[in-house]
Formats: sequence, C-alpha cells, structure tokens
Amino acid sequence: MIFNNLLNTYSDMVYLGGFFVFTIGAAMGSFINVLVDRLIHGESIMGRSHCDHCKKVLEWYDLFPVLSYIIIGGKCRRCHVTLSLEHPLVEIATGLLYVGTWIMVPPGSLLLYWGIVSCAWVIVLSDLRYKLISDYMQISLFIFILFQKILEKASVFSLLGDVFAGIMVLLPIGLIYVVTNERAMGLGDVILAGIIGFFLGVGKGLLALYVSFLVGAMVGTVLLIQRKKGMKSAVPFGPFLIIGMLVAGVWGDILIQIIKKMYGF
Repeated sequence: MIFNNLLNTYSDMVYLGGFFVFTIGAAMGSFINVLVDRLIHGESIMGRSHCDHCKKVLEWYDLFPVLSYIIIGGKCRRCHVTLSLEHPLVEIATGLLYVGTWIMVPPGSLLLYWGIVSCAWVIVLSDLRYKLISDYMQISLFIFILFQKILEKASVFSLLGDVFAGIMVLLPIGLIYVVTNERAMGLGDVILAGIIGFFLGVGKGLLALYVSFLVGAMVGTVLLIQRKKGMKSAVPFGPFLIIGMLVAGVWGDILIQIIKKMYGF
C-alpha cells in the first residue's frame, strides 16, 4: 500500500514536471517563431510581436503559447485575417522537444542541451521557410556545444580532436559544394556539417551525414513522385542534417554496430 502510494506520488510529480517543461518549451517556441522570421530579414528581435498583416502590436494576453491562438480563433483581433497554423504547431513541437530532452539528458546539462535543441530547431524552420540558415544560429549552436564539452571537462587535446572531426565531416559536403558550384549545397550546409562533426565526433558525424542523405533521398523521391518538385528544384538540406544529428546522437552507437555487421567491419 505504501509502495503504491509512493509510486503514484512519483508518477504525479513526473507528469507535473513534464507539463511544466512543456510549458517552458512552448513559450520558447513562441520566441523561436520570432527568431526565424526576424533574423532572416535582418530585423531586431527586441521589438514587440505584431500581426504580420496589419502590423498591430499584440497585447500581453495574446502572447500565451497555443492558448491565445485557440481563444482568438486563429484570427487577428484587429484585421481578422486568418493566422498561420504553423505558429502554434511550432510551439507545441518545441514543447515536446523540451520534454524529450528533459527525459534523456542529465539535469546538469539540461539548459545547454535546451540551447542546442532550440538553435537546431531555428535552423530547421528557417531553412524550410526561406531556404536560408542564419549565421547567428550557427554561431549560437557552436557556442552551446562548446560550453557543453567544457562542462564535461573536455581537455584542450580532446577539443582539438573535435575540431579535426568537424573538418572530416564537413569535407564530403564541402566537396559537393565546390563541385556543383553551390547548386546542390549551400555554404550554410557545409558549416552546419562541420558543427555536427565537432559535436558528435568523426564516427557519429559521418553517420549523421549518411542518415541525412538517406532521408533526403527518400523525401526527394516522394516529392518527385507527387510532382511537387522537379529535378532542378532546390530542397533545403539543413533539416536533413539536423535529423541526421538527432538520429546519430541518440541511436548512434547501436546504428554503428548494425552497419559494421552489415558491411563486415
């Protein structure tokens, strides 16, 4: 009986903690929406949020993540134009990403990993919306990763090894960038690949590239079949690199063992 009560209390605390973390993530998702739109257009991120159509500054009670969108029926209070559903979806997705990170990451590293997740999410969204990756987000992502490695008490020697890993991982993307004269890959993709290599190391970094090319080929094939993209249409590669980083970071050890058995290494 006592054990069941303790178990129920623990479960309640976990659910409450998860809801609290989700709320933090959703609020961050609202800010991420602002970052994606303003950084690409060179606008200040300090100004008040406003309606993209009539430019009316939003009131404080219109800024609650997800909830405000539901209350106002997905329309601007002033001009009544229908607001993009993408904004609350980004807030929900960010909340879920924060909860997933909270579950998997040790408490001492949580804030830094939330920073890594947030920067990576901004990169995905900006590349999908505008086919551009903000230099500020690349730098921020690298800084969060560097601080995380320092927190893990990485030595100067190991950091140099991580730099070497970054160079090794960006080489394949860099080669494609040079050979195709930027038609297949952008410079942002090359830099992002280097940051992923610095973060994960050579083995997992190359695995991230493998996964990103694989997923990218699958998505590209589906789009071609559905005739939503032509052979010469540009498909942003940044999101696939981030997917590869996520897969390699979480399941890298298992996947590397599977690949070694497949190819007899």
